[in-house]
Amino acid sequence: MTTLKLYNTKTRRKDDFVPIDPQNVRMYVCGPTVYDRAHLGNARPVIVFDVLYRLLRHVYGPEHVTYVRNFTDVDDKINARAADSGRSIGEITAETTQWFLDDMGAVGALEPNAMPRATQYIAQMIAMIEDLIAKEHAYVKEGHVLFRVRSYKDYGTLSGRSVDDMIAGARVEVAPFKEDPMDFVLWKPSDDATPGWESPWGRGRPGWHIECSAMAQDLLGESFDIHGGGNDLMFPHHENEIAQSKCAGHDFANVWMHNEMLQVEGKKMSKSLGNFFTVRDLLDQGVPGEVIRFVMLSTHYRKPMDWTEKKREEAEKTLLSWVRVIDEDRDEVAHRFTGAKPPNSLVEAIADDLNTSLAITRLHELAKSAKHSVEDRVHLAEGMSFLGFDYTKDWEADFGYSLEKILGEPVDLAPYEVMLANARAKAIQTKDFTEADRIKGALLSAGLEVRISKTEVVVDRTENFDPSKLEALK
Repeated sequence: MTTLKLYNTKTRRKDDFVPIDPQNVRMYVCGPTVYDRAHLGNARPVIVFDVLYRLLRHVYGPEHVTYVRNFTDVDDKINARAADSGRSIGEITAETTQWFLDDMGAVGALEPNAMPRATQYIAQMIAMIEDLIAKEHAYVKEGHVLFRVRSYKDYGTLSGRSVDDMIAGARVEVAPFKEDPMDFVLWKPSDDATPGWESPWGRGRPGWHIECSAMAQDLLGESFDIHGGGNDLMFPHHENEIAQSKCAGHDFANVWMHNEMLQVEGKKMSKSLGNFFTVRDLLDQGVPGEVIRFVMLSTHYRKPMDWTEKKREEAEKTLLSWVRVIDEDRDEVAHRFTGAKPPNSLVEAIADDLNTSLAITRLHELAKSAKHSVEDRVHLAEGMSFLGFDYTKDWEADFGYSLEKILGEPVDLAPYEVMLANARAKAIQTKDFTEADRIKGALLSAGLEVRISKTEVVVDRTENFDPSKLEALK
């Protein structure tokens, strides 16, 4: 069986992954708050943990993996959106939930086994809060229920901060009903215009952090294998999840994984900078979901990812070139394709802490050898599928893509084939290959593929073709 190595934020090291129960490998990933379209940064954790989900299914079997990703459908941002728009909360959350599923499906993400909505688990949240109060880890004040952070001695272990250092943090909400500035809300009162549920502490609604603890416990048990999300959730959200779950008597997650944030052209994505856009914005502009996914996976998940136009163009060229290789023998590839036999080199790369950038390198290597091998074309298709790329897409029909659109107008390469063939013929007679090697080197430098046999010389364009570099041969 393939050995998985995953970086655990909690231990700050990369360890062999050993599931609690190989027959039931369980993963929870924090999902979106559904009040608007998912922006590009929201797509990164979805794609990252989709790759992990695919890997776990491959190693342990699809029937032995449970993946849960929640929807936060009770939140003050949703309330504000409803008030501003005049639409009902239910209408907004239903619409934006479907938007999210559609957009994430477009970037190749499989749907998790369970996608619970917070409003479906209010009873479980209330029960957990009652238990925390009974154990004196939480208290009631002015209609609020708050968690006593200092009652959990290991608070801050995940993020590596001390409680006193955190008090100065900008994300600590100061309120007169708190015993300690670090205490966080488990339950808060609702007025008549705000969604609310009856509870032992009056009509109200849950705080943000309690929902994930309650849903994870209900769907995955008191202990499970992996908890994931963006590193912006490490504090306070994940720190608070751990504290309340541990104090409720649950072991909670063994491995914590966090992806780094996304930038656009080297800058933090921000509406004020004019570089903020949603996944749907890109899709509506004609950018295929596979391209978005490729750019995301070209950078390791624990490194900041920079979305640039250059990377988008490179992704388009690469994916189109891979599909063109498969198209040379598509019927045979389709006949032999299983969707369950990714190349070992690719699996090994992903199994090493989701090294997707190395996996893409492996696919580059396969694409190169696949130009001369039907077997490798099948391997390329299997590898693309394993990473979530649909090799069956007709890029020209579906997206208006063609090699000419990406690489420019066709260039007649026949003269260069003749030039190299003549130089080689002369070199064979004189035993001096200097000129032949110079011509071949110039062609390779221009991003051309050169294939030489005893009977012919063939020159083809690749996704890296730059016709301006052929000037050196004129």
